[in-house]
Amino acid sequence: MRRAPAEAASRGGGAPRALTAVGHGRPLVSVAAEEPLHDATDQAPRLWHITLSVSGSEAPLKDVRQGLEQLAQDHPFLLTSRYANDHAEIRYWEEARDLHDAAAVALRLWGEHRQTAKLPPWEIVGLEVIDRETYHQRLAAGHGPLPATPVGVHPF
Repeated sequence: MRRAPAEAASRGGGAPRALTAVGHGRPLVSVAAEEPLHDATDQAPRLWHITLSVSGSEAPLKDVRQGLEQLAQDHPFLLTSRYANDHAEIRYWEEARDLHDAAAVALRLWGEHRQTAKLPPWEIVGLEVIDRETYHQRLAAGHGPLPATPVGVHPF
């Protein structure tokens, strides 16, 4: 890759930058950038409301409840868990830069804690990630996602 001289790179602004990828001595791609490239890391963390749904083979209700209670103890950010013998739903708030980061963390939650919380070997069958503003707009319009039960672990 062709690089700009150190003094040009340190100016920040000024003339457009030319970015060129080089392969075997020939340019493959050339792009003129009018503005500095921005990285998603520039964003401040936001709150995201997560609803994670899991499902699988039947498991004893007592075991499912104990697993969800252990998960809630290990991670007090969990708001509500509802469960049956073959599915469960977990709702909580996640702090992340963007939707992609919030979803990635949510998709890892069940698998990463399956062993330590002794959760059933269920698969994730649903995921909803909405920002705080959308969550509050839904509440104001009267079509939630309001928890069906108080905070904690409850049967469906």
